This record gives sequence, structure tokens and C-alpha cells, in this order.
Amino acid sequence: MDYTKTFTNGILKENPVLVLIIGLCPALATGSSMNDGFGMGVATTFVLVASNILVSMMRKYTPDSIRLPIFIVIISTFVTIVDYVMHAYVVELYASLGIFIPLIVVNCIILARAEAFAYKNSVFASTLDGLGMGLGFTLTITTLGAIRELIGNGTLSFFNRELFNISTSMNFQPALVFIMPPGAFIVIGFMIAGVRWALKRG
Repeated sequence: MDYTKTFTNGILKENPVLVLIIGLCPALATGSSMNDGFGMGVATTFVLVASNILVSMMRKYTPDSIRLPIFIVIISTFVTIVDYVMHAYVVELYASLGIFIPLIVVNCIILARAEAFAYKNSVFASTLDGLGMGLGFTLTITTLGAIRELIGNGTLSFFNRELFNISTSMNFQPALVFIMPPGAFIVIGFMIAGVRWALKRG
């Protein structure tokens, strides 16, 4: 098995959001700012990697007929850990992401990778797959949030630190539609088109 390809596939060639078109709900709902997007991406990546590892470790002992309920129990366990840790240590981010933290349980990316990859491959390969897919998801949702925040607010902030503010340094009028739901669809549409174009050229 080509471990480098296993890791890098999820970043661009098989990016879960931009190529496989799964995990759109949390991406669109929480990618309204760079900070929220990054937080959701990291939380999802942890659950993805941890569940991939455990599913792979247990694959020889998991009856095929009840594998999906077992996968869901494993995933929900790690989501509960993330939920409690974020509630304790990053309260503002936790409040901002709200219900979407517990809803990581039903994120299509995590269950799909458990079923399609971790259940059939080694622990090491499953770890790399989880890291690659998680990194691809995190980069996508963070970029989506950054674009929406920049055009919609004229700012970029990361964990309560304002990186820069173009609305005060020049005559910039924010397009508020970009921090609203329609803006998410507009930006993700251009991102998907851009990645598809790049992959065809490559």
C-alpha cells in the first residue's frame, strides 16, 4: 500500500467536501468564520482519526451484520469526549459551534471512512487516512470561513485575535450576504468549481 497516497488523497484528490461532496452540512453551517471553521475541523479530525484507529483494531472481532451500530457507538464515544473537552477549555468556541459538535456523530465523512477504509485496512493505514481526510476537511472549512468572514465582515480573526481589518484601513463595504447562509453556498460553489478545474488540468 502507498501510505503517502493514502495520506494525501483526502487533502485534494479525494477531498471529502470539495470532491466527494460529503460533510457539506457542518461545513456550510459552521464555516461562517475562520475561527469557527478551524475549530470544527480540528474536532472532526480528532473523532475521525480516533474512530478509524479503533474500528481498524476491532475489525477482526466485529461481526459484519452489526458493524454499523458498533461504528456509531465508537464514533459517539469520541464525540462525547470532544464535546466535554471543548465545553471545559474553549467555552466561546463551544458556544459558537453549538449543536454541531454533538452532530459530528452523524457526519457522513466519519462513518464513510470507518466503513470504506478503516474496516478493511491496518491501523497505520487507517490513521493516515483519518489524518488526510481530516486535514482536507479542516483546510476546506477554514478557507471557506476565512473567505466568508473577509468579504462579509472585512476582518479575519483567530481565537479572539484580529489578524487584520480591511474595513477600517480602506473604503471597504462588507457584503453581508457572505456571512449569511446564501453566502456559504456561493463560496463553496466557487471552491468546488476551482478544485474540479485544477484536478482536470493536473
